Amino acid sequence: MKIPKILSLSFLSILMFACSGTQKKLLPYSLKLSNKDKRYKHGDWAGFKVISNVDKAPETLKFFLDGNALETKGDSVKLIANSLGNKTLELRISGENNTYKLSEKIKIFAEKGPDLYTYTILNTFPHDINAYTQGLEFYKDTLYESTGLRGFSSLRKVDFKTGKILKKLDLPEAIFGEGITILNDRIYMLSWQSGKGFVFDPATFKELSQFSYGQSKEGWGLCNDGEKLFKSDGSQKIWFLDPQNLSEVSHIELATNKSFFKNTNELEYVNGLIYANVYLKESVMVINATSGAIEGVVNFAGLKKLVTSHPELDVLNGIAYHPKRGTFFVTGKKWDKMFEVRIEKK
Repeated sequence: MKIPKILSLSFLSILMFACSGTQKKLLPYSLKLSNKDKRYKHGDWAGFKVISNVDKAPETLKFFLDGNALETKGDSVKLIANSLGNKTLELRISGENNTYKLSEKIKIFAEKGPDLYTYTILNTFPHDINAYTQGLEFYKDTLYESTGLRGFSSLRKVDFKTGKILKKLDLPEAIFGEGITILNDRIYMLSWQSGKGFVFDPATFKELSQFSYGQSKEGWGLCNDGEKLFKSDGSQKIWFLDPQNLSEVSHIELATNKSFFKNTNELEYVNGLIYANVYLKESVMVINATSGAIEGVVNFAGLKKLVTSHPELDVLNGIAYHPKRGTFFVTGKKWDKMFEVRIEKK
């Protein structure tokens, strides 16, 4: 590995005076990346230079990303991250009987662009035209739905074949209901801007507890993988929640090969992928639940034209997977129909 060494009069000494008058020690080395915008795709080789401010060159260089050591070749490092998004690339340098740590803020995007998907309608079912749908999920072959708007928010159990509401709990008028998911015989439900969520018994709809949000300031969508909850908040992040205490354990950031994306609304988890409604769009993102890579986009254009038009008709929202049928159910806010569809790659 070649280690460039740049000496200048400004580094005749490795000591400088801070504003307070106290002396601070300059690091003997600095790091410079070849890409000025510091944007990379996962797996890219990033060129770098280590600039030495002293006579002695570094003895060893080791790069780390997400706590993992990275492969280097010559003056390049291979960027392999646990997930995509805003990252800190760390360089550990050994030299002069010391170890130094340098870092650079970088952005990691997906290796390739998303695949395009379309749909085939298999069945059409009635849906409550007054339901401002926020969450939709099958649990033990029964459909559960949450609705929004202050004064109209509710939790429901629905016969999906007839659209009949089997059980309904109206939320307090101050609460704007959002997404739901069901895990271990518990319904977890979000509110929008109240900073809190609710836990209900799925059989009785009795409220069991409430929980507060952490760094995610709003509540949008929820789903689960059988172990943890995934929560969207309108940002480019999807948060991982511990179902025991509802704390935000970590997060992923959503990215294609070119940019970050936000406004993920209602969520559904299926086999390692999160299907996310895109707010105000007739589309669903297909997201890798581990990396945050947007692997596909489902174009649901045309569905809204099949429902009854009325002044309060709103956007596509609500997606639920039926495990036994192997199909998806989708609807929208104040739509009078729900569609069973098969998602297909174009």
